[in-house]
Amino acid sequence: MIYRPEIDGLRAVAVLPVILFHAGIGLFEGGFVGVDVFFVISGYLITSILIEDIVRGRFSLLRFYERRARRILPALFFVVACTIPFAILWMLPAQLRDYSQSLVAVSLFSSNFLFWMESGYFEAGADLKPLLHTWSLAIEEQFYVIFPVLLFALWKLGRRAVIWILAVIAVVSLGLAEWGWRDHPAANFFLAPGRVWELLAGSFCAFALHRRTLPGNDVAAALGLLAIGVAVFLFDDTTPFPSLYTLLPVIGVLLIILFGQQGTRVAALLSMKPIVGIGLISYSAYLWHQPMFAFARIRSLTEPSLALMLGLAVLSLILAAFSWRFVEQPFRAGPNTRLKTQSGVFAISIAGLVLIAGIGAWGHVNKGLPDRFPAHARAVLTMNTDQIARTCHFDERLPWVVPKPACFHTVPNATDTVLLLGDSHVAAISNPVVAALNASGRNVYVGSYGGCIPLPEMERVHKSTAHKCAEFVGAILTYAEEIGIDTLVLVARFPAYLHGTRFSNSEGGVEHGIRMDVRDLTGASHEGQLDLLRSKLEDLAARFNLVLVEPIPEAGWSVPELIAKRMYFEGSDDPSLSTPYAAYAARTNALLSMFSALDAGSENITIAPVHTRFCNFLTSRCTNADGKNILYLDDDHLSPAGAALIAPDIVDAVASLPSH
Repeated sequence: MIYRPEIDGLRAVAVLPVILFHAGIGLFEGGFVGVDVFFVISGYLITSILIEDIVRGRFSLLRFYERRARRILPALFFVVACTIPFAILWMLPAQLRDYSQSLVAVSLFSSNFLFWMESGYFEAGADLKPLLHTWSLAIEEQFYVIFPVLLFALWKLGRRAVIWILAVIAVVSLGLAEWGWRDHPAANFFLAPGRVWELLAGSFCAFALHRRTLPGNDVAAALGLLAIGVAVFLFDDTTPFPSLYTLLPVIGVLLIILFGQQGTRVAALLSMKPIVGIGLISYSAYLWHQPMFAFARIRSLTEPSLALMLGLAVLSLILAAFSWRFVEQPFRAGPNTRLKTQSGVFAISIAGLVLIAGIGAWGHVNKGLPDRFPAHARAVLTMNTDQIARTCHFDERLPWVVPKPACFHTVPNATDTVLLLGDSHVAAISNPVVAALNASGRNVYVGSYGGCIPLPEMERVHKSTAHKCAEFVGAILTYAEEIGIDTLVLVARFPAYLHGTRFSNSEGGVEHGIRMDVRDLTGASHEGQLDLLRSKLEDLAARFNLVLVEPIPEAGWSVPELIAKRMYFEGSDDPSLSTPYAAYAARTNALLSMFSALDAGSENITIAPVHTRFCNFLTSRCTNADGKNILYLDDDHLSPAGAALIAPDIVDAVASLPSH
């Protein structure tokens, strides 16, 4: 196979946006498409080698896997080994337990399955997982377990038949990707079925260019480079992926591979020594960048600065150059390799994979080594999402059920029945609030749905079709009317739905995650989001007595984790924590004014003024932990202690309403 330096240059085009995207550089919000560029390049190069071996009659599955082991494993072993001490030193017990699981998954080339299963609503942020990026390596290796055997077996049917069969597989895979992002977005992203077509796209280039070249075409190659650039700079985390959108960068790579040969301006650009140099170390750079960024975020008490992340991005390239020169190169096939025999390659590969798996199993069995932390820090860390009441909490993975008997909390001689409805904030507070309402002589029906604004005929803009928010809300409101419930208590993260953005407390507490924009399914026109929410609340007030629970102050940082990290890293004994009231006010003032206007204009609407339980106007601070109690489970969900604070306000608000 003739060496094409522009392909190494294309690797640089792939890896740099990925690194800058994971560093949090806003300009590169679509940098994740670099992985798709890698998939196409890999499909092209590997298929080219396989075709040549099959045609020459020298195809050997063992030799193929030997080459893969030499290419992939030395740098992977080295980087993973370097992450283990930092994981033990810096990670919280739950983080280390999850990291240990990822070590086992990496050793089995199944980390994509692990991260898919960990992609639930309350799971740790992706940016805190040092080995998250190995999902793409797992997909490639899963593909290459099957593809060489399939290609060799099909070759007897003839070249044309092989291409047609692979084309059918690619079309089915693309169809699965387009279907999958709607109904199973996490599985679609992490698992191989929706990605195979990208690797096969590169394979088709290998067939097209086998023992021949196409005429170079600067226009086509430039359009290819432009397509990749458009995807990098215009896509973001709300773009369905993989899907038909993925065709843009994939076709871009195809155009460069097919028409960007030496002699074109695009090839001249991509063949520049600095660009080729980055391309040569791109695999190591890809391995290094995510652990460095993740550990920076884990070790920092607040969000790392942009300068630090850019510095780490540069450092990842420096370390990549080192590992390429002293780890990757010495084990490549050739007369100067340090491993002369195939049996030696397999023996060391198996030993390394078993060792990594063993370390991972040890960390998992020992539950993330909690004894590394002082007792008071471990006590703080018991504040976790296991205290979320999940019986009546639904999401994309747990189809909603209305009515559900276990969600009905009754007391003898109840005066009336209350519907407690909302998103995951309801799940966080339901136990103390239900107990308080029951104690006041009221029955309570509870229903919550993750990431769901509890207003009729509304939905999140960026969601899968499996997110049945509107259907759930409609069903539970209808059921409430059927059984005569006349009081509705709404608890939700309304500021996030109003603004669409996640919270930043201006003091280093920055929440990461997809946008939370909402829209009206009826198609009715509104002056803006605030007007939309107002009209929906007025509609509800025509059907129920309405208690509007003020937005619970968001923290921005995970409160238990930050306090525990201060205790561990700084030796602090202070379990208190607060955020600026100004950040809460800026995010909620317009919403609270609208609530007040509704309260003043209707006798059957009232407000539960819960934010005053946390925010002090004199100190201009909002309390996250008061020295005795941790009031939050994470960055926005209340702990049982926090929920107990606001329960009396909700009971008082319900009691103030007239009979419907």
